[in-house]
Amino acid sequence: MSVSPSSPKRGLELHWQMAIGFVVGTVAGLLANFYFANAGWLETLTQYVTDPIGQLFLRLLFMLVIPLVFSALVLGVVEIGDPKSLGRIGLKTLLWILLVTTIAVTIGLVAVNLLQPGHGLPEAQRALLMEAGAQRGGEIVAKGQSNPSGIELLLNIVPKNPIAAAANGELISVMFFALMFGIGATVLRTPGVNTFVGACQGVYDICLRLIEWVIKLAPYAVAALLFSITAKLGFEVLVQLARFVGTVLLALGVHFFIVFPTLLWLFCRVSPLAFWRGAQPAILTSFSTSSSSATLPTSLMVAEERLGVPRQVARFVCTLGATANMNGTALFEGITVLFLAQFYGVHLGLGQQVMILVLCVFGAIGAAGVPGGSLPVIAMILAMFGIPPEGIGLILGVDRLLDMCRTTVNVTGDIVGSMVVAKGEPAHHEISVEEELRAGA
Repeated sequence: MSVSPSSPKRGLELHWQMAIGFVVGTVAGLLANFYFANAGWLETLTQYVTDPIGQLFLRLLFMLVIPLVFSALVLGVVEIGDPKSLGRIGLKTLLWILLVTTIAVTIGLVAVNLLQPGHGLPEAQRALLMEAGAQRGGEIVAKGQSNPSGIELLLNIVPKNPIAAAANGELISVMFFALMFGIGATVLRTPGVNTFVGACQGVYDICLRLIEWVIKLAPYAVAALLFSITAKLGFEVLVQLARFVGTVLLALGVHFFIVFPTLLWLFCRVSPLAFWRGAQPAILTSFSTSSSSATLPTSLMVAEERLGVPRQVARFVCTLGATANMNGTALFEGITVLFLAQFYGVHLGLGQQVMILVLCVFGAIGAAGVPGGSLPVIAMILAMFGIPPEGIGLILGVDRLLDMCRTTVNVTGDIVGSMVVAKGEPAHHEISVEEELRAGA
């Protein structure tokens, strides 16, 4: 999901700048690989110029991930509100978000395991990638050997020391701690707790602004990271990237054209064609703007006026969904992590992939609503499993089309969710003035 900055833009749009960075870095890297593959100055250039630029960008993302995820998850739980006051609507919305996001991530993980888009790179070239430094290689091996399994995997979800978990980058433990804090804040809502929630909102707003500033460096980071990778690998990296894009689009298509219509028919007995005709304005707006927030007014209009969703249900589900119901984003995060694991030759077992699924489900809720808002979560997940986060440079270069498609899935999921949640609710959840007068008479 993307949200345009409040200040007016000047010059080229960010996605065009990243496209230029992608082209410049790729072409320059391919030329360097073709003509100067064994030149000493090329190794010096990548080691002391392009690699540090990319590492600086990644460090800035890592810097923001813990405060961003903690504050976003606390606020997300608080926004769902007290179940006693929200009743069925709040509970059904929460269950919908968890169910559909889990389905989306599962589709992504299955697609990556079946299609293997990250495999096929010659071992000699993969070894070059892993030779970013002996120290880093040792860290990756150590992480791969120390990954817990079985009962330890479940126990580690609950942190013994949340501060230490945050310092060690144990994202799943931080998420659990944030969820517990959010539940406690929802139940209490004392003046002191309200102050704490306001502070979380302030931290979240600051993180959004900082990410907005950091992401302006993305075009330079894309050029630097892609130059380093293509200078080492040559043309083969572009083939792998094309396979990644195809896998993401296929998985998003399955979720959009199969899962959503199936759920609509099962829960609402609504024809998919009738739904798509009614939701067409919101679908087209989300695809063109790449922004769930910018599409929210259209989503509300579609849900209320064209699809007949009660106003209170539509406003609650679509508004909450614009920040928390990120099916497409979660699917994209899961595919990205597994693709880069395959690309760098990092094996992930079934237990580790299940953990990635959980991280992506809650990470999508904590993703910031700004361009590149999911990047900190992806970068942290990569680091947790010993996958070099430099691979993000590959993804950023082709992210514009994927962002448009996954935002369309996000928005469509909100509208479908409002229809499912409204099923069984009174036809007019809000009593009009005329009905109040008639009831009083």
